Amino acid sequence: MSLRSRLTRRAQVTLIGVAAGGVAAAIAVVPSFADSDSSAPVTVAAQKETGYGPEPEADSKLVTQAGELSTMATATLSRDTMINRARTWLTANNGGPVPYSMERTWKDGYRQDCSGYVSMALGLGKPGLNTVGLADSRNGVTTRLSSMSQLKKGDLLIDYSTTDGDFRHVVIFEKWANTSHSAYWAYEQRGTYGTTHRQLKYGIGSDNYDPFRPVNLGDGGGGGQLPSPGVSWPILQNGSKGADVRSAQQLLTARGYTVEADGVFGPKTRSAVIQFQKSRSLAADGVIGPNTWSKLIQTVRYGSSGQAVKAAQTQLNVYGYGLAVDGAFGSKTKSAVVAFQKNHQLQADGIIGPQTWRALLGTR
Repeated sequence: MSLRSRLTRRAQVTLIGVAAGGVAAAIAVVPSFADSDSSAPVTVAAQKETGYGPEPEADSKLVTQAGELSTMATATLSRDTMINRARTWLTANNGGPVPYSMERTWKDGYRQDCSGYVSMALGLGKPGLNTVGLADSRNGVTTRLSSMSQLKKGDLLIDYSTTDGDFRHVVIFEKWANTSHSAYWAYEQRGTYGTTHRQLKYGIGSDNYDPFRPVNLGDGGGGGQLPSPGVSWPILQNGSKGADVRSAQQLLTARGYTVEADGVFGPKTRSAVIQFQKSRSLAADGVIGPNTWSKLIQTVRYGSSGQAVKAAQTQLNVYGYGLAVDGAFGSKTKSAVVAFQKNHQLQADGIIGPQTWRALLGTR
């Protein structure tokens, strides 16, 4: 297959190859897949998206060798544990993301590119496999899934083809972004930006991404159509967008902070988060993670009203319940809550407490 036809299959990614000392360098520009709703999270940055290949080859000193596979972690990881490991790189660089590099290793010993990042999250041997190594069944690290519908939290989307100028990549699936499964949230190590958490569409439609399941992941933690109630809270920070951000803004407003619920995590939202964190003796980093969520949410039930109810209605609508976001917890909202709780194996009492909040925010 020609390079031109390969690029067509890859959503017309633009490649610029530069030969330098026999090593090919690549820069990619990926088009935006943003939803028509401007408040929805951007799936892929529209401009200045740098490439994620080529990567070190299997015989590189920066890649865990086949003879060293016995050093890889064999203990079963829960899906939540894997995702929590992936999250550490979002703030590991003095509160910022770990920088991207195919030639350097981070303080933990793992290579700072996409496959090194995934190797770290899975607890594989340092400095980590490359993308081809992660997908190669002979290494016993992953098994290929038959369809995208089988994806669960912690599974991988891998482009491991070597026929297009070593243009390869791997991302960690977290959860579906909507009920139609037209996009998903993922953790990714990418050029220029380093570690990111954003919506993607790799593997949906015609491209070279295939779904894989790490063999050392247990079944706990969910992330598919009926996720476990033990799901993880989302991580929101400056630049995040979408329904989760809007709900956080509504909850901040319910706590007395003046924040527009526009679904965009900008400087004003970050400032409000920092103020809230200080008021609750939390680490004032401006990032909404598990500790901040647990303090930010409010239990709401039939008869409740206000911004916290609006936040709950916003989340319920992500799952297709079609509620008016009016801040009034009436019979329709209660019916939607009970249906959601039944679908997610929660106590169906119609009350939105910590477990239901976590499921509303942490699953798709």
